Amino acid sequence: MQVRYKQHWKRQKRILQKYLRAVIKMVSHTVVFLHVLSAFVWVGGMISIRVAVHPVLQSIDEPKIKLSKTLEITGRLFHLVIPFILILLVTGLMMAIGSNGHHGDLKYFFLAKETIWMVMTLNFIYMYLQRRAAWKLFERGSLAEAKVKVKYIPNVLLPVNIMLGILALYLGVSLRGL
Repeated sequence: MQVRYKQHWKRQKRILQKYLRAVIKMVSHTVVFLHVLSAFVWVGGMISIRVAVHPVLQSIDEPKIKLSKTLEITGRLFHLVIPFILILLVTGLMMAIGSNGHHGDLKYFFLAKETIWMVMTLNFIYMYLQRRAAWKLFERGSLAEAKVKVKYIPNVLLPVNIMLGILALYLGVSLRGL
């Protein structure tokens, strides 16, 4: 009787371990998926705005309409990507901790990626605050001041984040492939 009991629990333990491995694998795949999706939404959104939308906005002759549309579009993009930036940061940290990335052979890859995403996040926060300040100035009718607030976003700050984002995506693919 006691032998049967032990065999039963050994079998149950194996089934539970198999189930837990499957759950952990599913969760880890979900974390990676959310991480990659967030990176693509953020970087892809910036590329779309810079390459497709910005040139069209430049064809608008009326300065007030051009600035209004620029502020509206960037505002929508910024609000769209905020949750994805948060997801990206959380999932990146989860993967780094889960894979012991800060202490393993690839720690410099992990640190490089984290540094790049942090620089991008700080740049994003700066752009967000500048755009918000510009919107307030625009609403008060101070078009010239509003335009000055956002003048570096399309030609400097956004391209910097795009290049850093592409580099971070490349490093991420490199980490996954190693």
